[in-house]
Amino acid sequence: MRDINEIRGEFPALSREVDGRTAAYLDGPGGTQVHASVIGAMSDFMERGGSNLGGPFASSVETDLVLRDARAAVADLFGASPHEVAFGQNMTSLTYQVSRALGRTWRSGDNIVVTRLDHDANVAPWMQAAADAGVAVRFADFDPDGCVLTVDAVAAVVDERTRLVAFSHASNAVGTIPPVADIVAVAHGVGALTYVDAVHYTPHGLVDVAATGTDLLAASAYKWFGPHTGCLFGKSDLLESIAPYKLRPSPDTAPDRWETGTQSFESLAGVTAAIDYIASHGEGATRREKIVDAYRSIIEYEARLSDRFLAGIAEMPHTRLFGLPTSTGRTPTFAIEVEGMSAGAAAGELGRQGIFTWSGNYYALEVMQRLGKGDNGLLRIGFVHYNTLDEVDRTLDALVRLGA
Repeated sequence: MRDINEIRGEFPALSREVDGRTAAYLDGPGGTQVHASVIGAMSDFMERGGSNLGGPFASSVETDLVLRDARAAVADLFGASPHEVAFGQNMTSLTYQVSRALGRTWRSGDNIVVTRLDHDANVAPWMQAAADAGVAVRFADFDPDGCVLTVDAVAAVVDERTRLVAFSHASNAVGTIPPVADIVAVAHGVGALTYVDAVHYTPHGLVDVAATGTDLLAASAYKWFGPHTGCLFGKSDLLESIAPYKLRPSPDTAPDRWETGTQSFESLAGVTAAIDYIASHGEGATRREKIVDAYRSIIEYEARLSDRFLAGIAEMPHTRLFGLPTSTGRTPTFAIEVEGMSAGAAAGELGRQGIFTWSGNYYALEVMQRLGKGDNGLLRIGFVHYNTLDEVDRTLDALVRLGA
């Protein structure tokens, strides 16, 4: 990976100080900081003057190109085609839209499968659509010891009447990465569609919809150094065959038919810039090749951060880790408990020291209930590629003091 000081210099927010110390942004699982190129792209669009789509004049034509470029960029990020990419306000909004459309195709006696490892944005919309359609909801459970969702756990709850399996590419709460391609294969084996929440996974690992075979996948650019915009992948025949709720004058062809109202075009310019930034960490003849190469170095670097953190907390008897104790099979996102302190109190104390973390359930309601932490949740510490080994050590020192 490129020099870490060079990388950090490209993120304006990382120079922030708290009481004379540089802030440590370890809240990446709740949203990463924005790269300077993203800020510039969004500002340039608004300064230049944008218009809505489809007009016969320069600013409208330019906006058409912004949308086209963003589709191509996300397609490269996901390993998809541009006509398989749609945009929305965020992943949650897109999931509600898809769930309402799919729910109209379900019939009495059908069932859908969600998991206890997921963020509620990939649980509640499906539960609500199932309630409207009068179909059953089944939960695939995870092992609370390692917080791992297995293929067998999914296979145990699907049958020939399963119409959808919705699951996460990586847990935003405990970091574990399910075997996506294998779960997709189980779902397809009974004729079910799959919907993958890749929001938390995308900043840490390569998304490859062709390799996993998923039918649908959603992510949010603010988790990978960009603006608050949701990105939806759907197989082209599926986006064309399923009828979304839409306004009558809006396009009837995919992917445009899935985009409600006027998009945030300045944000789409930022989405392209964010993906180009990720690609800048790799080498190759095409942007997709650069992205693939970039994630190799990002994964390797983040594993170093994880190994350092895991080794440190393993020496602290007053802390408990929920999830895998190794850097493999997970993202660098750690849910921990500090003995004698609520998660909120621990995050508050770290925050006063300029170490920014999250506490609570982080909308992963099923995870916290399964772990018996539904009332107070856990302390979440997350690293991304702009964090440093020094920040890991600083956090470990602070955690030691919490137990003193």
